[in-house]
Amino acid sequence: MSDECVFCKIIRGDFGTEFVAESERAVAFRDIAPAAPVHVLVVPREHIEALHQLEDASLGGELLALARQVALDAGLDDSGFRVITNNGSSAGQTVFHLHFHVIGGRTLSSSLA
Repeated sequence: MSDECVFCKIIRGDFGTEFVAESERAVAFRDIAPAAPVHVLVVPREHIEALHQLEDASLGGELLALARQVALDAGLDDSGFRVITNNGSSAGQTVFHLHFHVIGGRTLSSSLA
């Protein structure tokens, strides 16, 4: 874990953030600036800066399985949802700890930009 990383601090419990789901190697918590009624971040407990640094395929699978659980628990299986990650600042990554956004609860724009 990184002493400076805000997500590492959340994982350690420094802010008392409620986890909506968790697994052995990942946690999920609500985004502080939600883009939709459901906007949850799925984050590995291990500090990995971005997707391009994820070498453990089983951890990647665990992150996606937790994202799926978050979506199902929120009732999004029939209404649809997105799972998104940004890799690098030019792609919109602002916190440099790998995370997946689970977004849904309303009709989402078809635009990817």
